[in-house]
Amino acid sequence: MHIPDGYLSPATCAALYGGAAPFWYVALRRVRTALHTRLVPRLSLLAAFCFVIMMFNLPLPGGTTGHAVGIGVAAVVLGPWAAMLAISIALTIQALFFGDGGITAIGANCFNMAIVGSLIAYGVYRAIARRAPLNSARRVVAAGIAGYAGINIAALCAAIEFGIQPALYRDAAGAPLYCPYPLHIAIPAMMIGHLTVAGIAELFVSAGVVAFLQQSDPAMLRSTSGVAENLQAASSPAKALRPLWLGLGTLMILTPIGILAGGAAWGEWVASDYANPAARQQIAASSFHQLPPAQVPKGLERLSAVWTAPFAQYAPPYIKSRAFGYLLCAMFGVGLVMVGSFGAGWLLRSQERAREQAAGS
Repeated sequence: MHIPDGYLSPATCAALYGGAAPFWYVALRRVRTALHTRLVPRLSLLAAFCFVIMMFNLPLPGGTTGHAVGIGVAAVVLGPWAAMLAISIALTIQALFFGDGGITAIGANCFNMAIVGSLIAYGVYRAIARRAPLNSARRVVAAGIAGYAGINIAALCAAIEFGIQPALYRDAAGAPLYCPYPLHIAIPAMMIGHLTVAGIAELFVSAGVVAFLQQSDPAMLRSTSGVAENLQAASSPAKALRPLWLGLGTLMILTPIGILAGGAAWGEWVASDYANPAARQQIAASSFHQLPPAQVPKGLERLSAVWTAPFAQYAPPYIKSRAFGYLLCAMFGVGLVMVGSFGAGWLLRSQERAREQAAGS
């Protein structure tokens, strides 16, 4: 679901950056006014969780791969606005340093997963959970369904963006310039795997984390619950988050499992794959046996060279072991996400203090 450089036209990328910008602006304002001692650590934790969980690739029908995103967990724990920022931070780090998603497509990927996914997940969660007690089993079910709905609607958005490219952008000879597959292929190719595998993984991740929080620290679920139960955190803020940080560390250590699933995600093929006979057959097998163009689409080839990530495909060039390199990338990525999250929190707090000082003078 991470759209690479070259699969969307510059106009489409610009439109989706423009579509994401107002949501980022509102999210920053909402988070700034809600800053308190636990928000930034939570946002950092959830951003790191989303980064790590996306490294666990799962085999999908047709020989492609997919993964959970953490949309449901982020929306339930943080609310939709902070979740947008947490997931956007993770997606931006992935694109810049690991080539997981394109630089030109950061707006599109954030719009689909961070913005649309968070809003859908939060809306579904609130609709199903309603005013159920924080320890209710209905909240676990609601979180699972919310995650499932969020990731699938996000995948549908990506499929539509892929599928409209050949209808809108062709060269003088009529060949597609960007993504070569139209809507009637892009939508089912993306959705079958997400509805059957990746969405189910998201469902269990979301439900499992909420069930754990109900036992360990139900106060973390209060801000998005719509109920006014007078619960105290299980311990101090730092100690309350400690089990979650330990869980994140465990997932990080297990990330090499994520490379066991072979094959690229649908629509994430590199330009050289179009000239590789084996890769072409794999692309066709996952696209209802329709071969890709014989030549790399010109726009795709041009834009795919816009940015070369230093650790592309989570494979540091100086590490011989693929599994160890993948683990190092997980650790480095989590560190970058934490720096980005705490840095954003520091900046927002500084702006808020400056605003208060200006108002008081």
